Amino acid sequence: MTAVEGDSSTRSAVSLGLRANWPQFSLLVLINAFVGGMVGIERTVVPLIGAEEFHLASTTLIVSFIVSFGVIKACANLISGHLADVWGRKRVLVLGWLVGLPVPFMIMWAPSWEWVVAANALLGINQGFAWSMTVIMKIDLVGPKSRGLAVGINEFAGYLAVGITAFLTGYIAARYGLRPAPIYLGVAYAVLGAALSILLVRDTRDHVQLEISNSQRATATVGFWDIFTLTSFRDRNLFAASQAGLVNNLNDGMSWGVFPLFFAAFGLGVERIGILKAVYPAIWGILQVATGPLSDRWGRKGLIVVGMWVQAAALLLTALTRQFEYWFVGSLLLGIGTAMVYPSLIAAVSDASHPTWRARSLSVYRFWRDLGYAIGALSAGIIADVLGLSWAIATIAALTFLSGVVVTLVMREPSTVRSL
Repeated sequence: MTAVEGDSSTRSAVSLGLRANWPQFSLLVLINAFVGGMVGIERTVVPLIGAEEFHLASTTLIVSFIVSFGVIKACANLISGHLADVWGRKRVLVLGWLVGLPVPFMIMWAPSWEWVVAANALLGINQGFAWSMTVIMKIDLVGPKSRGLAVGINEFAGYLAVGITAFLTGYIAARYGLRPAPIYLGVAYAVLGAALSILLVRDTRDHVQLEISNSQRATATVGFWDIFTLTSFRDRNLFAASQAGLVNNLNDGMSWGVFPLFFAAFGLGVERIGILKAVYPAIWGILQVATGPLSDRWGRKGLIVVGMWVQAAALLLTALTRQFEYWFVGSLLLGIGTAMVYPSLIAAVSDASHPTWRARSLSVYRFWRDLGYAIGALSAGIIADVLGLSWAIATIAALTFLSGVVVTLVMREPSTVRSL
């Protein structure tokens, strides 16, 4: 029996849909909150650790931890779909958590910046495997009719946890210092996420087989390279989604590394920086409960295009202003725009992919999307070192606007599920 084949008697008792699978779905929501919290511990304090504790003068060097995170996470995403099909979803989820367990300890006790960069390489594997599996397993559970809803709830849990943790770490750091107290949250997230994944999660391979058996569209066996090229550029919808995902995380990677330094340069304290860093992912997370289902009703393209343009406006507002109130509005708008884009892109990729290769297509999309972290952080760091932090933010704003234009010109609303 292969990893994607389930026992026929077991499959006969399996059904698709949120109502039929709510216990496992809810468990995966909680687990993805812990996955998001692992990133949240870094959003406020880690760039400041680089600047204040390790005395790094170069923005490019400070954001190097995001570069290592983005490259490794992108590669982990790329292989996660194949591993999920071969090993099963649960095993990949558990592996992601086991790799992530040392991360908070390495950040707390890092004697040099290189340790922080190495910790973020491990965090990239953790996020690439664990986050990928939680979203893929939710899509498996609900079936084709509620993909936007499933993705929206998944991303709501993850990014709300990012925002709450970013606020809490800023609050704790303002009172007890940048290390180690704020990072204790990460220890709790890692232990709880690993324990729940090992003890309570069930694999969803039988749900995949049921969806395949219900599908009226046959598909030939396809290789990795076919899926990689199709998702990257051969299919116009998958290409549009992949480039938009890359640019979305490009501006997120920039904001992760550059925003704390930008705000601190104008005298903002760590607690207020924590508020700004919390608002963006919190709004992003909360609104996806609405934008995911809306993409099921209204279609994906409009939400993606408008969302990219709202992000661009938010970044430009942040770059051109010097007051906390304007930055707060910019963070709100950035969260709103990203909430429109994020679940719509994953659902659009799922729409264009056959169940037999959907996990691998999503892994390719997530490869390009999360490579944006590295590209955004590195390019913003270089621009900031040469021209200043404001120019770095404004340049990424322009790229985000252009990405929305590409989606406008290239993407079409799908009427059928793609088969090869």
